[in-house]
Amino acid sequence: MNSSLTGNGRRNALVLSGLQALGGANPAVVVALGGLVGSQLAPSTEMATLPVSLFNIGLALGVLPAAFVMRQKGRRFGYVVGSLLGASGGMIAFYGIAIGSFLLFCLGTILAGLYASYVQSYRFAAADSVEGPLKPKAISWVMIGGLVAAVLATQVILHTSEIIPSLPFGGTFIAQAILALCALPLIAFLRNDPAVTHNTPAAHTNASHGRPLLEIIKQPKFIVAVIAGTSSYSLMSFMMTASPLAMVGCGHSMRDSTLGIQWHILAMFGPSFFTGTLIRRFGKIAVTLSGLLLIALASVVALRGLSVEHFWISLILLGLGWNFGFIGATAMVTDCYRNEERNRVQAFNDFLVFGSVAISSFSSGQLLVTHGWDGINTWTFPIVGVVVVSLMWLWFHERSQAADVAAD
Repeated sequence: MNSSLTGNGRRNALVLSGLQALGGANPAVVVALGGLVGSQLAPSTEMATLPVSLFNIGLALGVLPAAFVMRQKGRRFGYVVGSLLGASGGMIAFYGIAIGSFLLFCLGTILAGLYASYVQSYRFAAADSVEGPLKPKAISWVMIGGLVAAVLATQVILHTSEIIPSLPFGGTFIAQAILALCALPLIAFLRNDPAVTHNTPAAHTNASHGRPLLEIIKQPKFIVAVIAGTSSYSLMSFMMTASPLAMVGCGHSMRDSTLGIQWHILAMFGPSFFTGTLIRRFGKIAVTLSGLLLIALASVVALRGLSVEHFWISLILLGLGWNFGFIGATAMVTDCYRNEERNRVQAFNDFLVFGSVAISSFSSGQLLVTHGWDGINTWTFPIVGVVVVSLMWLWFHERSQAADVAAD
């Protein structure tokens, strides 16, 4: 089969990549500034990262309603709803800063998280537009949009954080709202909306033959894929959320902190040019495994020193590890369901992933206060160890099954 994306699959992947560029700037702004704004508005230092945690809670709580909306009304409709939520979140966060309300600022980040719950489905939308062997490549194309998001978010932060002198960072959240609105014209270019196609009476008939969700999630491959995806994203969030506060706490400038996040996000999405190719050549398990090992290496570097270079190199390795680990795990999930089962399974997967991310981002702020940056990074190793063992077990399990089939 041709390994290139063509036709509507190519068109949708390009459009979704553009949407990812705009939508991907949303979490970058919240993560880079949420803790810093929180430290100014929150009643205690332990609650400084609460806005970032609430962003992730909004994301986790939003995936199931988002899946329902898109199943009933189509993905295009859902993406419009998401963009409007993102614009509302940015403006409410700005208003919270303007009046010094920590509560309103947190409400804005929750709405930004609800927007992100729609953004997270872009990768699945691209995968659903192509045939099986091309799914990893389609996912990678969408994730490439994150490269633009990294640069876009960083430049927005650097050029708007002081645009309203009396309201530090206020202008950035207005810009965040504008970026969300800029996604609306792009959404119209999506073709062959899968959710609309499968919302016909015939589709409902076929959907009734889908397996129960419990049967699907009991598959060993699904269980390991969720463990790997959840760990990759949670560890990344755990370290990334704390890094701006840790850098500023070590005497580094806000500019150095923001640029560190930029390099991190570039590393998160840069490998997407070739991650799909690596998955086809070496397999999903091998690529996912390499991602977790890179995350562990990021913690090793972080524990070696507190210079700007140590922070930046650690964040770059963390981004690379997230890319391989999360895209590999996502590709593994797509092997576990049939076409008519995808909405339920995708939503359930994202609910688990981002629910754990919310917990990790909140706990990172508290752990940073009580145990410092070293304490944050020490937690990485036992978690990576568990995931590596799970992936190796799955690899041997699948080889054993393949051998049994060949013997028969």
